[in-house]
Amino acid sequence: MCGIAGFLYSTSASSADGAQRLAMARGMADALKHRGPDDQGAWDDGTGVTLAHRRLSIIDTSPMGHQPMLSQDGRYAITYNGEVYNFVSLRSELNALGCKFRGHSDTEVILAAIQVWGIEQALQRFTGMFSIALWDRARRELKLIRDRLGIKPLYYGWVKGTFVFGSELKAFKAYPGFAGGIDRQALCLYLRHGYIPAPRTIYTDIYKLLPGHLLSVPSGAAGMKDLTDEVYWSLRKVAECGMHDHMQDEVQALEAIEAVLRDAVALRMLSDVPLGAFLSGGVDSSLVVALMQAQSRKPVRTFSIGFAEREFDEAAQARAVARHLGTDHTELYVTPQAALEVIPMLPQMYDEPFADSSQIPTYLVSRLARSSVTVSLSGDGGDELFAGYDRYYRTMEIWRNISRWPLVLRRALGNAVTGLPTSVLQLPAALLQSFTRHEASADRLIKFATLLKSSDIEQLYGGLLGHWSDPEALVVNGRMPEYFLSNESNWAISNEPLENMCFADLNTYLPDDILTKIDRASMAVSLEARVPLLDHRLVEMSWRLPLRMKVRNGTSKWMLRSLLYKYVPRELVERPKMGFGVPIGEWLRGPLRDWADSLLETARLKRENFFDVGRIRRKWDEHVSGKRQWHYLLWDVLMFQAWLEHQ
Repeated sequence: MCGIAGFLYSTSASSADGAQRLAMARGMADALKHRGPDDQGAWDDGTGVTLAHRRLSIIDTSPMGHQPMLSQDGRYAITYNGEVYNFVSLRSELNALGCKFRGHSDTEVILAAIQVWGIEQALQRFTGMFSIALWDRARRELKLIRDRLGIKPLYYGWVKGTFVFGSELKAFKAYPGFAGGIDRQALCLYLRHGYIPAPRTIYTDIYKLLPGHLLSVPSGAAGMKDLTDEVYWSLRKVAECGMHDHMQDEVQALEAIEAVLRDAVALRMLSDVPLGAFLSGGVDSSLVVALMQAQSRKPVRTFSIGFAEREFDEAAQARAVARHLGTDHTELYVTPQAALEVIPMLPQMYDEPFADSSQIPTYLVSRLARSSVTVSLSGDGGDELFAGYDRYYRTMEIWRNISRWPLVLRRALGNAVTGLPTSVLQLPAALLQSFTRHEASADRLIKFATLLKSSDIEQLYGGLLGHWSDPEALVVNGRMPEYFLSNESNWAISNEPLENMCFADLNTYLPDDILTKIDRASMAVSLEARVPLLDHRLVEMSWRLPLRMKVRNGTSKWMLRSLLYKYVPRELVERPKMGFGVPIGEWLRGPLRDWADSLLETARLKRENFFDVGRIRRKWDEHVSGKRQWHYLLWDVLMFQAWLEHQ
């Protein structure tokens, strides 16, 4: 894994000589040293672009894998982050066509494939995760390319008229003249979801390249109007084609899934450095580890962490799976103090506000793994592909109940409840809890009243996904922009609500939350994380499965479970799904209270002028007193405040 950065010449950069431009690019790359501590390089041939690279050596650790790298014919220069796992077979094809190779890296194969087949055809042949910056010296054009699912990050934008790109926003901050103006529309999106959906970032004029996209930037580009953004792989087309070509034979489908997944795992086990896997004991990570061990001559290294708080602890289940599979297992029970020590590191780690609190244990398990290996496989992606999230079924249950009522009645009732002060709602909430024996509160009643007003199940799901329900009212001069989830036509692609919810998550939550989390947490300790369940061949095949092969008798991920039971007894993995979380709510009342108090101090909030101070303070006071549970919403604000302080 690596870090990439660079820029096209502009009035500011072209006035510098070659040595100065190289120094600027190296400075950007040095900000990404954690992504690539093993080697560094920069390249400028005086024709319009400067490229830089930081290398974490995984395949061909010799100097022959050094980047930036030129193609054999000298036309293309590349700086690249990621892995093309099928490079060995591609290399054989290219050898047969007369291509010669100096070393054994996949970077050389990428360049040769582009040279022989062209960019678009080469991309269709690549199986992997990657962000690529490719300079075409003949056309004087820069190509930025991101992998199909968005596993690897790639940012771009403008700094004082110069087109700049990098693996992380740290690279932009290292570019001379970067102002870092905060985009308040992006801040509204962040408060809505706990992450900033692509293509926006927290900074004005800086963007995320969307998954499966190829951006062409000609020399002399002066603004967004000069760029050409193409889709080389469309998840929408994959989903729509798959739903019209469903597999019908379950035995054949299971065999096909197993064959693709075994190959996906085998390809991701190719490494010239020590390799292991994260193991939580759940379905996805257990399946990945089982297929690794089935194809390994020695015990696979596996890693898990545990917590003393039982509701957050998965270590015992992971240990049982590891014992059954015969892996070389390492676990670490994390003290609250060790977890708390991670929190000051988060703003530096994530570059922009990011409020998924499982970022803490994800970093801790990455650090544990890095003590023994350089590459670790992960089970991310199974929930989105095979309908595994509990919230899908909760959404459908709520919709079945409320859709019996006329919409006009639901809206009237919802407006009536949301218009009442929370103090009035405390008594009915307490009565509801006593009758139903389910947790109820004024907050939950208000949330439910808001959901009552949903016109369809997709709108209901969008409401359930939200954190702050009215970020525009919370952010000073805030405005919610249009984005993927705000337009149901983007993601309501099926008559089956379950498929729509999975499709929405694959386009937003997966790349912008889950994959961002694992990339930054692992890269912070120079660990490469690989995700075999997101092999694009498996993604495409998953959309060819009818829902009866994903969900059966109330059990999700039926196909994955059926495959897993061939390797692991059912009783070892069948348990209620747990989130990879930490007890943030209690910590905010205890060991994190002073830290949070300083970030939410009234005078400070007024001086910074980003939020409605009164609303923030009321929620903080109510949470600290124990009257309310506002930690999910407060964590959003605290992560922004901590990030802002870090700036």
